[in-house]
Amino acid sequence: MGGVPSTPRWGSAAEMRPAETAEYLIGALVGEKSYPLASDYWQKLLESPLHLRWPSHRVLQASQLFAQNNCKTRHLAKILVHLAWCLQECVSASGVPSAALVRALNALYISSVFLKYFIENAKSDHFEELHLSLDENEAKPTSFSKDQTIEQLVMHSVLSFLGKVDVSTNTYLLHHELLNFMLIAMSTQLLSGPSPGPDDSHPFIDAMMVQESSLVSLVVSKLLLNYIRRPNFPIDSSSYSIFSEVNQTGVLQRVGSAAANFVLLPFNLFVGSSGEATRSPLAENSLNVLLILIHYRKCIETDYVKDRGDHSSEPLPKEDACFSENPYCKALENAQDIEFDRLDVEGNVQNGPLVRLPFASLFDTLGLYLADERSILLLYSMVQGNSAFLEYVLVRTDLDTLLMPMLETLYNASRRTSNQIYMVLIILLILSQDSSFNASIHKLMLPNVPWYQERLLHQTSLGSLMVIILIRTVKYNLSKLRDVYLHTNCLATLANMAPHVHRLSAYASQRLVSLFDMLARKYNKLAEMSNNKMHMPNGESREEDNLPEDTTAELHIYTDFLRIVLEILNAILTYTLPRNPEVVYAIMHRQEVFQPFRNHPRFNELLENIFTVLDFFNSRMDAQKMDGEWSVEKVLQVIVINCRSWRGEGMKMFTQLRFTYEQESHPEEFFIPYVWQLVLSCSFSFNPNSINLFPVDLPLEKQDSFVGEDGQKLQSGGLNGLEQQVDVLV
Repeated sequence: MGGVPSTPRWGSAAEMRPAETAEYLIGALVGEKSYPLASDYWQKLLESPLHLRWPSHRVLQASQLFAQNNCKTRHLAKILVHLAWCLQECVSASGVPSAALVRALNALYISSVFLKYFIENAKSDHFEELHLSLDENEAKPTSFSKDQTIEQLVMHSVLSFLGKVDVSTNTYLLHHELLNFMLIAMSTQLLSGPSPGPDDSHPFIDAMMVQESSLVSLVVSKLLLNYIRRPNFPIDSSSYSIFSEVNQTGVLQRVGSAAANFVLLPFNLFVGSSGEATRSPLAENSLNVLLILIHYRKCIETDYVKDRGDHSSEPLPKEDACFSENPYCKALENAQDIEFDRLDVEGNVQNGPLVRLPFASLFDTLGLYLADERSILLLYSMVQGNSAFLEYVLVRTDLDTLLMPMLETLYNASRRTSNQIYMVLIILLILSQDSSFNASIHKLMLPNVPWYQERLLHQTSLGSLMVIILIRTVKYNLSKLRDVYLHTNCLATLANMAPHVHRLSAYASQRLVSLFDMLARKYNKLAEMSNNKMHMPNGESREEDNLPEDTTAELHIYTDFLRIVLEILNAILTYTLPRNPEVVYAIMHRQEVFQPFRNHPRFNELLENIFTVLDFFNSRMDAQKMDGEWSVEKVLQVIVINCRSWRGEGMKMFTQLRFTYEQESHPEEFFIPYVWQLVLSCSFSFNPNSINLFPVDLPLEKQDSFVGEDGQKLQSGGLNGLEQQVDVLV
């Protein structure tokens, strides 16, 4: 055996050992001779026991030779056509035939190795190197539909199998490998920039976007059901026909091939040392594929693009970009609960096929796997885009199922990616827009919070814990990250919660007042720096002052933050004071922190109510005749008694703040790179030198920094292209 697959030596295949047969057939595939689509060579290739154990350098050499000859042989296109035919046979048969299964798997493994090499090493913008067409001299089979491209044929067959054939002992591996193949086929996105343009070419994913809506709904449903049911790889390999010793036909086993990177996860990776399945690769890959599909955006040509000419090298302005509808995203957004029929309530039928899911099972599964960043993104996609699922979540009485893992993620912010923190905060903001949610979280009591280390939390309401964690996140951000959008998200969620606060715990109340104190100290520091800067002669500055370039802008930001915190306190005191004696106590205990701002023109109006409350309860305290010193219990007892007689006299009524989340107009600039970063970090590898979708000079995980001020350059762990639009609804 030489450095590359040897030229096929035609002879009796029966006289050769299995490895030599495989060498012969693969050598023919990558060689110069072109085999017609109808040649019996393809049947021999796909039905032979391809037990190849090539080292990585041989796989690389074979791929290079294949790329060199494919322009003449069109063998990549032909093996993809045969893959489509094998899958069609599997779908049409009542039970998946073992022979068809093996042929499909062999076609999958071979095409995946070479397709991945072609994509990673593509030189042209439109992937002409793939040569996804038959030679003009070769007659098209009668089974080809008119104007149907090869990529449309193969992706229709892949999607049909995934959507129509159930996962079973016999079909598990083929399902899994088809998802792997889809990841490879869609990886053309990694070669494009972060902003989709009309000239971007993604032949396979674009072919998936033009499938009929019924098939799209089947695929979205099956991918989500795989995620929910998490089917394990069949433990008993003897029951799996392609591994049975009785069945002599085998599959291409890619062992130790760095060039292929990932095609077939060997059987032993599915099974733990104890013989039990340790995870569900099918569920994980289903989620990977679903997230890529629903966040894909196809930029289409507009009149503006036509007017400026085909040869313009200038990037398309964002405001002129136009995107075609994504049917997978639409299917997910319209998905309904399998237990609920919208027709019974609204009296009309939804247009087109609907994805029907067990929302209860999806809710529970998400709760179990929210430590996985991809599950966080799926939850975001559901609550942001699917109003039916959001409504379902809001009426659940066990909201701790979802909230506790998310709050724990925020608690461990230093060990999480910034994107993950943002996704969690946005989900909480979306949920807090509903008043019933804000009320119900204060009724749900937690016996303990084992992961909270600073203090023992016993019998704390979920709402109090949420206040504690959000304030803790603000403090962490102020000391470590200093990201304005994170502050905004946290404070917006707290503001939405404020009018519905019920029996806020002592610790949460103390944290709320300390939040004002912390922001006030930051504000005073900035104000002092700004004043010093203004009074310096000729604008001179000392290097040791280390002044920010725009202290005034930062001062304005913290002015707004302080006002929001005062609005939060006002809302609690105005609407729920009798039910929150601990908040009153915390304000009284730290009343000196409010005094410096009492006559401040930006804050005095919002402080009037706080001092009205202080005057009322201070006078009640003064009226009490006490022997000895006041204890916490005695002060709180006086507050509780006088809360009953509180009528709110002298309180000014302010318009309630209500913050809403809106996706930025071009979310694809954030989500497409973000999804691929997640996929690459967990189950897929790609030549880093070929990636243009995001910078690869930084680690993909655990970046302890957020996006820069301009928000334009996406780096791992940073938020780009997705801004929180927080509006005050009057």
